[in-house]
Amino acid sequence: MKDEVYNLSFDFGASNGRLMLSKFDGEKITLEEVYRFQNEPVRMGRTLYWDFLRLFHELKNGLKLISKRKIKISSIGIDTWGVDYGLLDKNDQLISNPVHYRDQRTNGIIKDVEKILPLEEIYNVTGIQFMEFNTIFQLYCDLTRRPELLNNARTLLFIPDLFNFYLTHEKYNEYTVASTSQMLDAEKKDWAIDLIKKLNLPEGIFQKILMPGNIIGYLTKEIREETGLSNVPVISVGSHDTASAVAGTPLESSTSAYLSCGTWSLLGIESDHPLINEYTKKYNFTNEGGVEGYIRLLKNINGLWIIQQLKQSWNSNGIKIGFSEISQIASKSKHKEFIINPDDRLFMAPDNMVEAIKQYCIQTGQGLPQDMGDIARAAYNGIVEQYKNCVNHLEEITGKNIDTIQMVGGGIQDKFLCKLTADITGKTVVTGPIEASVYGNSIVQLIGLGFIKDLKEGRKIIKNSIEQERYSTPIE
Repeated sequence: MKDEVYNLSFDFGASNGRLMLSKFDGEKITLEEVYRFQNEPVRMGRTLYWDFLRLFHELKNGLKLISKRKIKISSIGIDTWGVDYGLLDKNDQLISNPVHYRDQRTNGIIKDVEKILPLEEIYNVTGIQFMEFNTIFQLYCDLTRRPELLNNARTLLFIPDLFNFYLTHEKYNEYTVASTSQMLDAEKKDWAIDLIKKLNLPEGIFQKILMPGNIIGYLTKEIREETGLSNVPVISVGSHDTASAVAGTPLESSTSAYLSCGTWSLLGIESDHPLINEYTKKYNFTNEGGVEGYIRLLKNINGLWIIQQLKQSWNSNGIKIGFSEISQIASKSKHKEFIINPDDRLFMAPDNMVEAIKQYCIQTGQGLPQDMGDIARAAYNGIVEQYKNCVNHLEEITGKNIDTIQMVGGGIQDKFLCKLTADITGKTVVTGPIEASVYGNSIVQLIGLGFIKDLKEGRKIIKNSIEQERYSTPIE
């Protein structure tokens, strides 16, 4: 190709957002971080909200910065976390700031839903792992506790859909993020209207499903005037960040599993069809939508959130320690036997993660961790033990041996975590890229624009653009 292609990827995570500039020269993709900003939820009364207005303001700040550089931008793509949503009224006004998935209003809600709709029926249709913050349960909370929200709602847009709407004035529910709702029919790749009706949710608020790789629309006149950009298309990428991360993972073979390692750890395989059976049900696996219509059979594991919260707890008590130091003290811990279950509710949103780990160890008969190293090691052991269990269950579900785990995301900068994963699982670990979500976001834009053929070609380009490391020997 003669000219380089530039596109913009907005990647919103649980604690920050970034604008990344991608340059494609026909063989490699080069990434540049243009702008980074905080994503801080706000508690008002008893409710934890996302500060969507601030996030959209920061998004526009990023667009203004790139406009000043006079680069020809070919497209824009946005990926965020899943499940959360905004509701628009009849005038397309945002009714309320979106509520954070860690808000406690859904505690115990699954039992309430089960009285109306058998959980087995929900799983058989959607194939989605039961988690209290799934959209289906959040909406049921709205229906039963704040009915005025749904009474006034005419449109439901997931967080990336909401950003796309305010950029283009086009309304769609992108496939990969819609699949996290636990209201999408896994086989039909469309809304499970029967489930929605049985819960008495307003079916009219759900939008047409749009697959990744399509043009949603173009920047509105208002956005163009405010930012200085031209009539740039906004493309539907794998707008659930994990879908983009998996798209950005250069899987070596059909015997490779992926592990997106960030606040959440998401470990699974790609399948060309949903896997919904007694084993996936028993082990609570999820069938989320992927780029090119693939199914991401995976397990959500409470991952580096625990390490992040340990750091916060120690820092707030005057102990200045960073992530690399936490990793180091965990690796050198004298008591390597302490372990937690990271998916225990105790670790979902504790006031103090250090005390939560101590409490768990005492309650489970392990005794009291003696120092910071013991506490950190308990967290690492617990996270990696869940990886091992997940891989074993995937092999049981599929009947196939998994020989390689491809780790991507920010967590791969923690070499102790990578080594421990190889050691405990007994699998070869291949790491990279760190910016898997952004690479995945970028290649889907390039597919949508016709610059590359498909996901397979895109992954080859990614592999050609990065350096990878392999871990296959046990920790001594």
